[in-house]
Amino acid sequence: MDRGVGNARRRRAWCDRVLGGDLSIEEGRRAAAIAFMQCLAAAAAAAGGVDRLAGVVRLTIYVASTPGFHEQHVVVDGASTLALDVFGPAGVHTRSALGVAALPLGMAVEVEAVFELRRVQAP
Repeated sequence: MDRGVGNARRRRAWCDRVLGGDLSIEEGRRAAAIAFMQCLAAAAAAAGGVDRLAGVVRLTIYVASTPGFHEQHVVVDGASTLALDVFGPAGVHTRSALGVAALPLGMAVEVEAVFELRRVQAP
């Protein structure tokens, strides 16, 4: 199951700001963690509950940043760290960190996640 979610819904403080400009790396890390939490919640709802999610397979994270900003990998650690905190060893994943000029709705960070589903035993 895959799902992409950004950080615009609840935290307007990170909207219309970019890394390397008026948004700090620490704020970007928090934005990435929030985007991952929203992605996790959406995936859990689609799967029928968080207990149906076995782990994280892959994260693709887009970071709105200025042309001279080269620390996207540090920003996305916010999401990666949270994945490990939530799933433990099953949270180990591959990832891509991409710098982009802009994201929809003025988001600073967007997370796309692929989760592994837990098999349900038939009665």
